[in-house]
Amino acid sequence: MKNAIILHGRPNREEYYSEKYPTMSNSHWLPWLQKQLLSHDIYAQTPEIYKSFEPSYEKWSREIERFDPDEKTLLVGHSCGAGMIVQWLSRNPSKKVGKVILVAPWIDVEKDDWPAFDFDIDKNLVSRTAGLTIIHSADDVEEIQTSVKKLREDLAGAKYIEFKDKGHFTHHYMPTDTFPELLKECLAE
Repeated sequence: MKNAIILHGRPNREEYYSEKYPTMSNSHWLPWLQKQLLSHDIYAQTPEIYKSFEPSYEKWSREIERFDPDEKTLLVGHSCGAGMIVQWLSRNPSKKVGKVILVAPWIDVEKDDWPAFDFDIDKNLVSRTAGLTIIHSADDVEEIQTSVKKLREDLAGAKYIEFKDKGHFTHHYMPTDTFPELLKECLAE
């Protein structure tokens, strides 16, 4: 059976605790993508990372491993969630998975914000996937631009899709819950 794990990004503390906002796994395009994948007979999960405003590799990796990813597993990550997928694959060099899609990936290249991102990227990572795609928008923030540049340098063989006007792929930049371009990439063989 094909399955998918969709990892959300890092909110700020105020957003995490605010009643005004849904949980991160229920924000932006994540629930829409989950529903679309389910409609295509792909068992899709969007786990909620506890206290995700404070990135912790242990918390994120526990959620990834809970679903026992294998060669049939599609991994989709947004922002910090994408960075955690890269880290998990880098720290588990014997693990093979299905397609990996990184949306606006953040890996804290400067290493000045979060110790959770103190890792070396496995430059052979793409070879252990059914394909890795980086989705990025040219108008995203500098930290994302730097992360994308680093990933493109280190991950030979990765596919790259660039938008010009989707910012960080959140409601602020995309006033819609749908992301058809991402779904198309998820379903592409």
